[in-house]
Amino acid sequence: MIDAAQMRAARGLLNWTQRELAERSGASVATIKNVEAAVRDTRGSTLRAIQEAFEAAGVVFMEPGDMRTGGKGVRLKD
Repeated sequence: MIDAAQMRAARGLLNWTQRELAERSGASVATIKNVEAAVRDTRGSTLRAIQEAFEAAGVVFMEPGDMRTGGKGVRLKD
């Protein structure tokens, strides 16, 4: 499941506003803001919808140790 930092990074990669992510994922703008600010826990189904919206646009989320190939990516070290 993605976290707040991954959401912000993915939006940056796609140059999406919070509003655009909300529209593409079916979540509200308030929910996007709260998740990115880590204000409260969010339903798993909402996080899945957000992740699916990013993946549909071409974002690949990698887990620690993931060595898949296929082009450039972005990732933070632990």
